[in-house]
Amino acid sequence: MQGTAHFVPSAISPDFYAVNTMQPPYAPTPKPDPANPLFAKPNDPAVLPAQSHATIGDRLSAKGVDWAWYAGGWGEAMAGRGEGDGAPPDYARRPNFQEHHQPFNYFARFVPGSADRERHLRDGGVEDSPRTNRFLADIAKGDLPTVTFYKPQGNLNMHAGYSDVEAGDRHIANILNALQSGPQWPNMLVVVTFDENGGWWDHVAPPKGDRWGPGTRIPALIVSPHARKGHVDHTFYDTGSVARFLVRRFGLETLPGLTERDRATMAAGGPAPGDLTNALDI
Repeated sequence: MQGTAHFVPSAISPDFYAVNTMQPPYAPTPKPDPANPLFAKPNDPAVLPAQSHATIGDRLSAKGVDWAWYAGGWGEAMAGRGEGDGAPPDYARRPNFQEHHQPFNYFARFVPGSADRERHLRDGGVEDSPRTNRFLADIAKGDLPTVTFYKPQGNLNMHAGYSDVEAGDRHIANILNALQSGPQWPNMLVVVTFDENGGWWDHVAPPKGDRWGPGTRIPALIVSPHARKGHVDHTFYDTGSVARFLVRRFGLETLPGLTERDRATMAAGGPAPGDLTNALDI
């Protein structure tokens, strides 16, 4: 090869891990294929190829446990009306939508047109009214699946730069009030957690683990009729603790990533991360 070297920007590590932000292979994506807008450009270095390893959704489905991921603004983004990563800031075009915050949209099992995509990846709607927010509407009807994930639209998720704490707090309070008033509340456990908000300036050094963390602490709230009262929980948790709880609660096969994190943390002299049950009266 002759001439000046050209470097293609990528978020793939030398040993083929995707790091930081890569875009999903399916719509909604800021890298749509002009020939097929339901898919991303197949050779764009910013797009992660469709993945096939097991997810917590796969484990739940294998046990016959109903589940869904609700994404605020999903329907608007699919219709091309939401502001996203590929558009300049324009708050008149809300809801703000982050394509790379939709984890299951990176997996071949949820390819556009598939039955699994239709069943498990749901539009959360927009804003704070059951008329427009499908998640709130399903809460009121008692139609939430056994395991439900909810990711608010961008301008309600407290992320620095395009959201704010007040808007996020009001939205979380509205969601929790709706859940507590809904027919499924008596048997519910709610875990509210965050991306990096609240953990950017941690004054405590994180424990040693593997190359991926643990990192700085982030907030997590457990809200449930079964939460232990008058109790301060000193158990060490990490972001895999929600998945660990689901593994224990439904007798799922453990995901390899959880096994690897436990092994790395204990090898560094720390305790294995907990699975949330120490915070519950069960």
